[in-house]
Amino acid sequence: MLQPSSATLAGAVLLSVVGIAYGGTFMLRVVTRQVQANDLQRSFFRAGHAHAGVLVILGLVVVQLIDSAGVGGVPRGLSTGVLWAAILMPAGFFLSVLGRDPRKPNRLIWMVWAGAAVLTVGLVAAGWGLLSTGLRG
Repeated sequence: MLQPSSATLAGAVLLSVVGIAYGGTFMLRVVTRQVQANDLQRSFFRAGHAHAGVLVILGLVVVQLIDSAGVGGVPRGLSTGVLWAAILMPAGFFLSVLGRDPRKPNRLIWMVWAGAAVLTVGLVAAGWGLLSTGLRG
């Protein structure tokens, strides 16, 4: 059973999927060339949309696993990094190529790298928490 804080987090994340779905309609317009975008933008928009969907699902799975196993403390807190990555990485992909015909990503590309770091910390914390809880039990 989900803890109340996890249920609240999961509910908010599920509501964010509406935004991801809207992103899908944007991607459709980009791919069908109804929205002007260069090759770099198309690639980054595609990567941002894909990362959002995959990381939201992974984040929800991590929340469920952490709660089911009864992981607490620091590993529980850090495991939310997976969901933070679901915000940071897609935002970095989208925002770093805004503008007319950019030739390279702008400074906001740091968000992709920050998301990758937060994702790594979140996954290591979740894995460590699950392993240590399982070995104690």
